[in-house]
Amino acid sequence: MTTLAAPVRNARYLTIDTVRENIVGIDAQVPLLDGTTRPYVNFDNAASTPALRPVLDKVNEFMTWYSSVHRGSGFKSQIATEAYEAAHAIALRFVGADPATHTAIFGKNSTEALNKLANRFPFQPGDVVLTTLMEHHSNDLPWRKVAHVEHVLPDASGALDEAHFDRLLERYAGRVKLVAVTGASNVTGYINPIHRIAEKAHAAGAQILVDVAQLAPHRAVDMRPLDDPGHLDYVVLSAHKMYAPFGTGALIGRRDTFLQGDPDMVGGGVVEIVTVDSVSWTGLPDREEAGSPNVVGAVAMAQAMLCLEAIGMGALAEHEAVLTARLLERLGRIPRVRVFGITDPARAREKVGVVPFIVEGMSHYLVAAILSAEGGIGVRNGCFCAHPYLLHLLGVDEQQAASYQQEIRNGVKAHLPGLVRASFGCYNNEAEVDWFAEMLERIVRGDYRGRYIQDPASGAYWPEGFAPRLETYFHLG
Repeated sequence: MTTLAAPVRNARYLTIDTVRENIVGIDAQVPLLDGTTRPYVNFDNAASTPALRPVLDKVNEFMTWYSSVHRGSGFKSQIATEAYEAAHAIALRFVGADPATHTAIFGKNSTEALNKLANRFPFQPGDVVLTTLMEHHSNDLPWRKVAHVEHVLPDASGALDEAHFDRLLERYAGRVKLVAVTGASNVTGYINPIHRIAEKAHAAGAQILVDVAQLAPHRAVDMRPLDDPGHLDYVVLSAHKMYAPFGTGALIGRRDTFLQGDPDMVGGGVVEIVTVDSVSWTGLPDREEAGSPNVVGAVAMAQAMLCLEAIGMGALAEHEAVLTARLLERLGRIPRVRVFGITDPARAREKVGVVPFIVEGMSHYLVAAILSAEGGIGVRNGCFCAHPYLLHLLGVDEQQAASYQQEIRNGVKAHLPGLVRASFGCYNNEAEVDWFAEMLERIVRGDYRGRYIQDPASGAYWPEGFAPRLETYFHLG
């Protein structure tokens, strides 16, 4: 067993070589079907990342001084307020935003941030939003409520069809007010040419929103000045994908948009003065952060950003490209394994560390269950909150999709199509990639010991007779 070095207590000293020992829970042992335990391998980072130790330490340090913000004259309130405002400044800097032209609005996560922009953007009847078929539902469904939405199609490999984007931009000339696109796909890992898309959007008189929730933990994000044709008008991100799972996220966008009209949520903290007849709203970002904010989450997210900056986004990208190339090379040698998106190890740097695949002839539910119960490996399987994109990748036609929808209405998810997704964090290593590939080789050979039973309602498989007592690992009470 490898002995981990002492954790780094100061974020400034984090490096790509020391980040692994600075992950909370990195040495956690999980039970396996054969009665043994082994260190947990987390390949589900595209969903949520574990906490960095310097983030948890900073949160614990702050809890001594936790108090109300913007409303108290006490010493603890002064410290909490200063920390909360500093977190906003760090968030702006992290994405290259200018505080003179942009504001950072904190909320629960990217989903809430996207809904806020949908509610606050000055749409008019007939306005069009161009989004893509490769989006997470959170960057699709909010726009459907407020505008006419058109979807840019992916090509056969799942990459954005930029020519189709150009055609839609021309077809709806003058009506497209917002382009909403992901920075990196949470399904295939494709990185979109966001600044080139931004130039085209601005030339057509539209603004652009980029969902960087999946991109920001892996690559540097630069919003650029507003006079740059390739600038980004708005970005959203979630701290739980950036090694700070303490319940916050951010919408960073143009100040002039949020100074128009009334806030979408009102109550405490958003006003200067209220009478029975009138309201005077306060300045940004407070007017868009109704109620008592998640100050602890803000501190955690800002500290995580400082950690990522200390490690270096270039070093993070290179490390994950090495892991991705290694996994693609290993998967390419396993029969019946079909990888989606980029499959060439030499192109690993063109994507973030997300590798989706299927084992032909096996349910994605079953593959994920065996990896967990017999390999101690956590992956995600299913459609990853991107159903239209998955149906496209898997070649599911409308008639088949309608059949699956009916099964869901009948309470059955056992036959739903889906992929298995392995996704890397900055702390994963080559030994974990090799163990994953070895387990997958066993699965393909049928060399697994459990008898797995499927629950028709959820689709999930469970190994017969394997029921670890979860309360012995963690119990709330």
